[in-house]
Amino acid sequence: MAMSGLISNRNFGSFVASGSSYRSQKDASLQRGGISVSGVSVTRYGNWIGKEKVSRCQHAMHCRIGSHLEESVSKQIQMFDNKREIFSPLSGQSNRSSSFKLKAYMKSRSYVSSAPFSSSNVGQRKVNMFRACYKSEDNDIGEPKIDRLQSTEGSGEAILLDGNLSQVSPWWQQFPKRWVIVLLCFTAFLLCNMDRVNMSIAILPMSQEFNWNSATVGLIQSSFFWGYLLTQIVGGIWADKVGGKLVLGFGVVWWSIATVLTPIAAKLGLPYLLVMRAFMGIGEGVAMPAMNNILSKWVPVSERSRSLALVYSGMYLGSVTGLAFSPFLIHKFGWPSVFYSFGSLGSIWFALWLRKAYSTPKDDPDLGVEEKRLILGGSESKEPVTVIPWKLILSKAPVWALIISHFCHNWGTFILLTWMPTYYNQVLKFNLTESGLLCVLPWLTMAIFANIGGWIADTLVSKGLSITTVRKIMQSIGFLGPAFFLTQLSNVKTPAMAVLCMSCSQGCDAFSQSGLYSNHQDIGPRYAGVLLGLSNTAGVLAGVFGTAATGYILQRGSWNDVFKVSVILYLIGTLVWNIFSTGEKILD
Repeated sequence: MAMSGLISNRNFGSFVASGSSYRSQKDASLQRGGISVSGVSVTRYGNWIGKEKVSRCQHAMHCRIGSHLEESVSKQIQMFDNKREIFSPLSGQSNRSSSFKLKAYMKSRSYVSSAPFSSSNVGQRKVNMFRACYKSEDNDIGEPKIDRLQSTEGSGEAILLDGNLSQVSPWWQQFPKRWVIVLLCFTAFLLCNMDRVNMSIAILPMSQEFNWNSATVGLIQSSFFWGYLLTQIVGGIWADKVGGKLVLGFGVVWWSIATVLTPIAAKLGLPYLLVMRAFMGIGEGVAMPAMNNILSKWVPVSERSRSLALVYSGMYLGSVTGLAFSPFLIHKFGWPSVFYSFGSLGSIWFALWLRKAYSTPKDDPDLGVEEKRLILGGSESKEPVTVIPWKLILSKAPVWALIISHFCHNWGTFILLTWMPTYYNQVLKFNLTESGLLCVLPWLTMAIFANIGGWIADTLVSKGLSITTVRKIMQSIGFLGPAFFLTQLSNVKTPAMAVLCMSCSQGCDAFSQSGLYSNHQDIGPRYAGVLLGLSNTAGVLAGVFGTAATGYILQRGSWNDVFKVSVILYLIGTLVWNIFSTGEKILD
């Protein structure tokens, strides 16, 4: 019979079945420093194993777990069942009515590799092993024994299936699944801002072709936020009820189609373009609530700031990519090419999303038991929401602190997102290509500093600093830093210094990802989608009013007036946040 077994080597070596050695050792008890367990005697030895088929017994083998080991072993068996490809039951051709029973000792710290192994890639490999001896239940012989010895060899894992020893699975198969979800969300947000900022570059040649003035340009830029505003709360409710996978997938497909259709709408007329930009906003409006929902399910508290910082840095890198490539595409192929090329990328992402993503860890059949335990043990209840307690939510001061602070934050952020190419072109006298390339620098700075801020925040939490204190520190930097550097723009004399001020302003702004953007999951993890939908609705209103107001301000005033409004709102946000926000859970 081909013997099925498991070899997992961290501190306790490997198991090799041996059914013939029991009788010669039935009264023996090895005393070489191992732990002796009644039932099987095991000897550790090192040897070179090639492609030899281990076949020690001709009878069917079944596991019998002793009462004193039942809990430990049953947990391991449950792990095998969940893994499916790891554990295969002992099997064989039985030619008599006897059965062999095995009592196995497994350390609680043991690790079981989750990757499937095949016999085709078996090579010679030195492993630490135990020799396990079995007894026939028909023969009334004393219980076998197990002697466990500590391994002194190097670490490694392998699986012995039907007598074959296979190599460890590739590193990409062992990559944590929760970070696969984070990276997919990161990519979605990269596409999100690529499709959003391309208009801020394309609007320059488009306004020349269609004879648009500054007020019309502001109206077009703000029309995106009409649809974006509509789906914030709806997207949050939808994600909390049906799961983030469906909602985020819908959003990416929707806004990608709208992006591709934008040039056609522009040539049909201004009303069609406004409607198409609003449609694009509908798709992108559900993205943030859906992402917040899915990460609240997948990411433990200890990794919250880093994961959110990485995802939001995808937005900044999306702006970098869009602003860097749009001028070249426009110069080579005309402004419509920007919308066609960027919009088509959504289909590739969606194919990966359908294959790899799940709304919760419980839905993922391939998730390892250890990682599932880490995720579920370090976060709150993951049950879907059926009823939204609106009265309770809106009665909490920290919720309003989120809403007001999000409005103040987004006013300045969206002005930078939509108007900076025009600022560089009109004030700093850069051409289209230079304008796009220099717009990259503030967003690149944000991508870097968002991840630095996430690492700092998680480190401070791990050191024992309260979550409330960490959120207030991070968001204060996110407000006061941009306020300071925007006030310096009126004093700078060179374009290089102006770009430097913009970059420093946005680098400080990126600390908000570890401040208010992480706070939704702190105060109400079960309603993370709804809370982000509420606060981001206020943020979208800031985008609608701020983007449109900037166009009217520029017709009657100057860029300094635009920046002064942003500074005032940053200061208001700082006061509200530090007085009313909290990092404690207030919604269950």
